[in-house]
Amino acid sequence: MEFAQLGRTGLKVSRLCLGTMNFGPQTSEADSFPIMDRALELGINFFDTANVYGWRLGEGITEQIIGRWFDQGGGRREKTVLATKVYGRMGDWPNHQRLSALHIRQACEASLKRLKTDYIDLYQFHHIDRLTPWEEIWQACELLVQQGKVLYVGSSNFAGWQIAKANEMARARHFMGLSSEQSLYNLNARMVELEVIPACKDYGLGLIPWSPLAGGLLGGVLEKIEKGRRASDDMAKEIEKYRPQLEKWEATCRAMGEQPADVALAWLLHNPAVTAPIIGPRTLEQLDGSLRALEIKLDEATLKTLDEIFPGPGGEAPEAYAW
Repeated sequence: MEFAQLGRTGLKVSRLCLGTMNFGPQTSEADSFPIMDRALELGINFFDTANVYGWRLGEGITEQIIGRWFDQGGGRREKTVLATKVYGRMGDWPNHQRLSALHIRQACEASLKRLKTDYIDLYQFHHIDRLTPWEEIWQACELLVQQGKVLYVGSSNFAGWQIAKANEMARARHFMGLSSEQSLYNLNARMVELEVIPACKDYGLGLIPWSPLAGGLLGGVLEKIEKGRRASDDMAKEIEKYRPQLEKWEATCRAMGEQPADVALAWLLHNPAVTAPIIGPRTLEQLDGSLRALEIKLDEATLKTLDEIFPGPGGEAPEAYAW
């Protein structure tokens, strides 16, 4: 396994991050435990979750599963860099969501209890809260850091200017601020190249791409359909929308002798701004297969071909749209 610093921090994380969103809804607890054990065996020490995962209001099903896995001992918690999130609705009362100081405090305590741990390595804002001032958000986070309940703070789904505003406010308070940003980023979704990635570089944030396979679109979906797998209605619409690109994409991967999912991950890993794409294996076989991406090296000709198939926004702003 390869490791990288999480942005400007001293924290080392694996170049692949184990996403746990499937644990509970799609992967049973009994099957989730071996996947997490295998991840540690492979050197994957970076696990990502969220208090809303499990999708049963207020229950934090996925966090509970991880907590019971930690509770087995064997150094599981100590070996894991644990990332979870706050923002989503966790109850029917008005303050059971978003980023008020009250909800941050309550949500953190609830996550610690479910995860059966006394600290969270990376506590991420799942979305921007336009109703809560940064003075309030940072005051709540500073207290959690002082108490030792949170070590690092990150964002998710932030715009570039929001990263800048958050970190400038943190700087004024002599607080470290954001250490990472978790963004939608894959070959078919490259808008973050305009301003989010430049902001991450400038402020020293690690970039953690979610949905690296575009929900399966980049995972060889055409070949799977040819072999008899049925696509969901939503996926079928996406396939028809992008069919010409997908045909070229899968043909390129076949010519390389590689699986599309592995090439999609390798493309992200090629970008020095990327710390660790989030993989969401539902089985041990899928987890093991993901490691191939670490071995694939993309040459300039291949990168140019991929840019032609999936054009980005044209680079960083403002040069992407102005002189």
